[in-house]
Amino acid sequence: MKLYQVRKGQFVYYNNELHRVYGVKPMFKQSVHLIRLRDLTQHLTTAASVEKYKPKERDSFIFNHRVYTLRNDRQAEPGDFILIHNPMPDSLDTYSLNEIEVVETADKKGVITSNSQGIKHNEYLLMVPGRASDSNPIEYKDIERAAAENMQDTDLDQLPHPINGLLPSIGDIYLKKDQDELFEAMVVAIKGQTVYLGGGLEVSQEELMNPDKWEFLYNLLDK
Repeated sequence: MKLYQVRKGQFVYYNNELHRVYGVKPMFKQSVHLIRLRDLTQHLTTAASVEKYKPKERDSFIFNHRVYTLRNDRQAEPGDFILIHNPMPDSLDTYSLNEIEVVETADKKGVITSNSQGIKHNEYLLMVPGRASDSNPIEYKDIERAAAENMQDTDLDQLPHPINGLLPSIGDIYLKKDQDELFEAMVVAIKGQTVYLGGGLEVSQEELMNPDKWEFLYNLLDK
């Protein structure tokens, strides 16, 4: 992209991962300031290194280590997360494109968020926890590239041999079962008996295969 095309709030791919632009500073060499959505870490880069993506209904992605699917089939309720994809703020409002907010109250006209923003129902997409079966995963622009890059530093001689197809593999999505909050994670690398999950989590194969702690959902490469 050219610098003049980059706007605050846009979703962009940088290093193959989904980010949100939180600032554009033309006076700096690395003028595009990003937040990586999966773990909310900050990154600096140039306009030429990013590619714009416009989120839509049924997209799914990781936000702050948890998976959500964008839906538009019901209105938001208190406690829901929303993505403001169509902002039409009044003169006193301060929200902008693709901000993610938590709903405090809701009525027929719209919602009030925890940041005291008044959002109309046609301005947002609902972020439903979990990855719907009909969703389009967007956290990586190219999931096969992501899997290959995570395997580059892995000693292939230490990789476990599959037994009846049960052992984890790159791109597997697992649901953590031994906690109250919904939490999904993807296998991004395997080395020996250690499985590396998205968000920097490391677990043993034994723990990941424990049905009381984790449940295999599907492999992202099969989507």
